[in-house]
Amino acid sequence: MGIVSQEAIVQLQALMDPVDEPLNKTFQNVHQGYPAETLVRFLKAREWNVVKAHKMLLECLQWRVQSDIDDILAGLPVFANGVGLSTFDKASVHYYVQSHIQINEYRDRVILPSASKKHGRPVTTCIKVLDMTGLKLSALSQIKLLTIISTIDDLNYPEKTNTYYIVNAPYIFSACWKVVKPLLQERTRKKIQVLPGCGRDELLKIMDFASLPHFCRREGSGSSRHSENENCFSLDHPFHQQLYNYIKQQSLITEPAQPIKQGSFHVDLPDPAAGGTEIAKTLESELHKIENRNGLSRSFNGIKIDDE
Repeated sequence: MGIVSQEAIVQLQALMDPVDEPLNKTFQNVHQGYPAETLVRFLKAREWNVVKAHKMLLECLQWRVQSDIDDILAGLPVFANGVGLSTFDKASVHYYVQSHIQINEYRDRVILPSASKKHGRPVTTCIKVLDMTGLKLSALSQIKLLTIISTIDDLNYPEKTNTYYIVNAPYIFSACWKVVKPLLQERTRKKIQVLPGCGRDELLKIMDFASLPHFCRREGSGSSRHSENENCFSLDHPFHQQLYNYIKQQSLITEPAQPIKQGSFHVDLPDPAAGGTEIAKTLESELHKIENRNGLSRSFNGIKIDDE
């Protein structure tokens, strides 16, 4: 790390030192004992501009306090599993957002600290493998939800993912990716790798076979030809069971200051950034083109065409 980077960290730390409660308490939940690494993430997200990184971090902490994010692991768990197989119209936007934030918080408060302790060094980021098996045109039409989740991650969990690996991508994803990719920032584009097929061979270069998600273990495996304990989308998978038990324990430990609100956490949903709005409009336009092509094909051929 260069001298300029070190100076930026020192400057940002100096700006954060006077922060009082409750922002200081929620900041501790964010950095989990590694404040410098956390400051680096926010600095990277704002191209090492200290003033902008400070503003971003303060707004993140204020969002956490206003939305009771520190208590989100003390409520009932809500799961939204998979990408291609998700049925985004089966629950409210708030439930999907709650599920996403719960997993983010569990990652940052439990999984990454555990990995740091195991390896004897700070482990503050992760990689994500996104399975597009079963992705349909109808799922991609839920652009509002996808944009909200992306915006929450950009503003409040910056630079937590080193690389996104896309696997089992059908035509619908490839068509949309072709028009969206040029609109992304270069830093974001470099993080996204679309792998051929299930991605097994490429992923085995960075992880052992036992760590491969079930949908990457062999070509043509899909996402369902495995036992429930192997299927990482199943609620019976050890990860989901551990997450459920952790949240249950937290709900018993935490003494509520007021009656617990049943149902989803109604987190303040952010307005998408200008870049996100442009991407959403471009994606909508491409989806309409694909819909029109499919419609014409059905009309001329008299047969039903799958939208995968």
